[in-house]
Amino acid sequence: MNLSRVVLPAVALSLSALAFQAPAQTMQGGATAVRSNEQIDDQYKLDKKRCDGMKGNQKDVCQQQAEATRDKARADAKAGKEKAEASHDAAKVRNDADYKVGKEKCDGMSGNAKDACMADLKTRYGK
Repeated sequence: MNLSRVVLPAVALSLSALAFQAPAQTMQGGATAVRSNEQIDDQYKLDKKRCDGMKGNQKDVCQQQAEATRDKARADAKAGKEKAEASHDAAKVRNDADYKVGKEKCDGMSGNAKDACMADLKTRYGK
């Protein structure tokens, strides 16, 4: 039996599995970013408990890895919150800009048409 007939398909299969795994991890990134600090701390405690059975440098490395994982998760959560706030702020700016354009259009009208336009504008934009 030729070894390359067995090894090459196995390597190709492994590489294709990795290719599909990367996008899945990317899609999960958003979910990771919104984890609460409480969830992050709970996971940290579990990770630290896994280190209890270890000794010496192995235990030190395990504990450092647990801390690093916690710190990364907190940073991701903070970035997710800031992204959400930035998105909210951007939506508010867009809303205000649209209101100002609408107000200028209403200013070009007169009488009842202007009053109706302004009332509609205020209702639409919550002003």
